[in-house]
Amino acid sequence: MIIGAVIVAAVAVVGLWWWNNRDAGAEELTTLDTEEVTEETPTAAADPASPSNPFGLPQREEPAGIPAPPDVAAPPENAQRTESGLASRVLEPGDGAEHPTANARVTVHYTGWTTDGEMFDSSQRRGRPATFPLNGVIPGWTEGVQLMVTGEKRRFWIPENLAYAGRPGAPQGMLVFDVELLEFEELPPPPEAPSDVAAPPANAQRTESGLASRVLERGTGSEHPEATNVVRVHYTGWTTDGEMFDSSVTRGEPVTFPLNRVIPGWTEGVQLMVVGEKRRLWIPEDLAYQGRPGAPAGMLVFDVELLEILEAPPGMPGMPPGHPGGGGGSPH
Repeated sequence: MIIGAVIVAAVAVVGLWWWNNRDAGAEELTTLDTEEVTEETPTAAADPASPSNPFGLPQREEPAGIPAPPDVAAPPENAQRTESGLASRVLEPGDGAEHPTANARVTVHYTGWTTDGEMFDSSQRRGRPATFPLNGVIPGWTEGVQLMVTGEKRRFWIPENLAYAGRPGAPQGMLVFDVELLEFEELPPPPEAPSDVAAPPANAQRTESGLASRVLERGTGSEHPEATNVVRVHYTGWTTDGEMFDSSVTRGEPVTFPLNRVIPGWTEGVQLMVVGEKRRLWIPEDLAYQGRPGAPAGMLVFDVELLEILEAPPGMPGMPPGHPGGGGGSPH
C-alpha cells in the first residue's frame, strides 16, 4: 500500500505490529508508530514492502498494471498548483461540502505511477480501499487530500521533495496518483506535552531500574498485568524537549500487544498499572531504544491509559524478557 514516509513514521515505540498482524505469520515487531490503522491502511508496519505507500516501501505483489493516464509525464497547463509545487486536477467532482484536515483519518482508493507510466501501487487493483491518518503519510498526500471533498476523484503530480525525497527502495522522482476520497473522520488534536516532560518530578515513583512514573488518574481494576499478558492501551509519547513522536489518541484507535514484546520500560511500567488507570512514564534510554538508529533518542515520556488486560493466546511467539521491542516503524 502506499504512502508511508513517516508514520509515525515512523518511529514509534512499542512493538505492536506482530500482534495486530499475527495471522499473517509475522515474526518481527515494529513499534507503535503513527497510527492504529485499519487492515488496509497504507502504513509501513502493516505493509513493510510497500513503497508506494506513503507509509512505507513498494509492495512485493505484482498486480497487472492499470494503464497510466496520458498526462502522466507532467501536469497539464490547466492543473491547479500550490506554493509547495504540488499540482492536481479534479477528475470527478465530489458530493461532499467539507474538506478533511491534516488531523483526519481518510479512506481512499488510489493508483500511483512514476512519470514513465509504470504503476507501482494500487488499492483499486487489490480491490480494497486504504484507511490512514492523513498526517502520517508523504507530504504531497497530506497537502493534496485536504483539497478534496468526499466523492471527489483527483489526479496529483507530487514532486520528489513532497514524495520520497530519494529514499532508497522507494519510487523515485515525481509521482502521479489518482485518488478517490471515499470518506473521512476528524480525529482528536495531538495532546500537548506535559509541563513535566523534561524530567520526572520529585514525587514520581521510581524503581530500581531507573523507571519513573506517577499516576494521573486512578483505575477501577484490582489486578496488575503480567509480562506474559496482552494489554490494550491508549498512549502518547514525547521526547524530553516536548516533541510528540507517536500517539494512539490522535489516531482514534487504541493498540493491543503482548507486554513482553515491547521496550523494557513499557514491559515494566505497564505492570504497575490496573485497568482504567492513566499513568505517566519517564523511561530512561537504557530501558527504551538504547540509541538505536531511527528510533526516538534519550529519555522518553509516555502517558498511558490501560484499557484491558487479556490472556496471551496459546502458541504466541515470544520475545526474551526485556527485549526492546520492534525497530522503528509504525505499530500499526
